[in-house]
Amino acid sequence: MSTSKTNSPKSAFEKLGLNKNPKEVTEEEWKKVLTPEQFEITRKAGTELAFTGKYDKHFISGGKYVCICCGADLFVSENKFNSGCGWPAFSKSIEADKNITRLPDHSFGRIRTEVRCSVCNAHLGHVF
Repeated sequence: MSTSKTNSPKSAFEKLGLNKNPKEVTEEEWKKVLTPEQFEITRKAGTELAFTGKYDKHFISGGKYVCICCGADLFVSENKFNSGCGWPAFSKSIEADKNITRLPDHSFGRIRTEVRCSVCNAHLGHVF
């Protein structure tokens, strides 16, 4: 994710300058424009350690959170709250999940919901 109070910063997809669907970008192309940590989290469904990410305690007024990969609008800052879990938490997404896909995740012996960007398929986190 990234944030903006006015215009969103240039997304990784925009930096690539490709004329194709963001879901068709290859791993090698994503690696060119994402940091290793961003790539691991968004493209490989990795998870940063709780309480270590820059957006856990990041609160802005009148801003929005966008996909770091494709720039899709995801959440408005007014819907962010401190859940105490160590990861960013939101009460709802922009326009009733317009750019969000929710998938069942049964990995690691748990039952939870994975949240992905519906525009580029970036892993965003989990609902639990």
